[in-house]
Amino acid sequence: MCIAWKEEPKFSETEIGIGGTIAWKICGVDPLQTIAIFFDSANQSPVPLSPGQKSVVQFQTSYQNGQGQKVLRVTTVEHLVADLERNVQEIANGFDQEAAAVLTARIAVFRTENEEMFDILPWLDKNLIRFMGRFASYHKGDAESFRLQPQFSIYPQFMFHLRRSHFFQVFNNSPDETAFFRYMLNRENVNNSLIMIQPTLEAYSLQGPPVPVLLASTSVTPDRILVLDSFFRIILFHGETIANWRRAGYAEKEEYAHLKQLLDTPKEECQMIMKKRFPLPRYIECDQYSSQARFLMATVDPVVTHTTSVGAVNSGEAVRTDDVSLKVFMDHLKKLAVAPQ
Repeated sequence: MCIAWKEEPKFSETEIGIGGTIAWKICGVDPLQTIAIFFDSANQSPVPLSPGQKSVVQFQTSYQNGQGQKVLRVTTVEHLVADLERNVQEIANGFDQEAAAVLTARIAVFRTENEEMFDILPWLDKNLIRFMGRFASYHKGDAESFRLQPQFSIYPQFMFHLRRSHFFQVFNNSPDETAFFRYMLNRENVNNSLIMIQPTLEAYSLQGPPVPVLLASTSVTPDRILVLDSFFRIILFHGETIANWRRAGYAEKEEYAHLKQLLDTPKEECQMIMKKRFPLPRYIECDQYSSQARFLMATVDPVVTHTTSVGAVNSGEAVRTDDVSLKVFMDHLKKLAVAPQ
C-alpha cells in the first residue's frame, strides 16, 4: 500500500494514482517490486528546457534493511527533452511500448477503485485511438494507408489482450481473486506484468523442438501440446490426438519412447516455471474439449469462432464467443484513427 507522506501543491491538474505530493511512504519493498511514477511535462519548469537539452530527475529512497540499519539510496535519471510537434521521430525512438502497456494497465486498474467498468473500457479505447492517430502514418479517411512504426507495432495488441484480461473481465472470479490480480499488476516488473496482460503460449509436437506460437485459436490443433503461462495459471493442454495416444498407453511402450519424451518435456517446463514464480501459480492439466480446457480457450484470440465458415474451422479449434478477434479489433482501430476529426 502506498500513501502520500508530504502534502504538496499539485504539479498537474490531472492526478494519476496518489498524487499531490513529492514523497510517498509504503509498508515494504522487495527486489521484485516495481513502482511507477508519472510526470506531466505540460507545466513550465523554473528554467524552461529546449528540445535537445537534458532533464534530470532524482529519487531518494530511505528504508530500513534486515539488520535494522537505515539506508538512503539516491538514484539520478537523465533523459533528453523533445518537442512533440517537431521531434515526433525522436520521441518514437525512445518509446518503450512494453513499459507503456504496463503503465496504461496500472492507470486503468487504479480507476476501477472509483469508476464503473463501462466507463473504463471506453476510456482505454479512446486513449488508444488518439495515440495511434498521433503517431501512425496515414492519409485522412484511408484505413488502407495506416502504418505503424516498429516502436508502436505491438502496443495495440497489448491493449486488445488487456481488455480481455482478468483485470477487467471479472466474470466467474471472486472479488478477492480480482483484487489479488490487480494488486499483483501494481507491484510486479514489466516482464511479469506483460505475461499477465498477454500470456505466453508454447507448442510441443513430434515435428520438432518446442516453439512459441501465436496466442490464437489457430494454434490449438489435435497434434500439439500447449503450455500457457498467464502468471497466475500454468496450463498444460493436450491436443485431442495426443490425449488419445496417452490414454491408449502408447507412451509406456518401448517403441514409442519419443511419445513419452513429448509428454514429459512440457511437464518439466511447467515445473521449472512454477519453482521460479512467486506467488505459486495454479497448475491446470487438461485435454482438448474437456471442461478444464476453457481456461485456455477463454484466453486465446478468437480467430476462429462458432460463426466462422467451415473451411476456416479446419485451421484451429472454434471458440464459442461473441468477442471480436485481434484482426477485427485492428481494422476498427484503423478506421477510427484515420477518420477526420
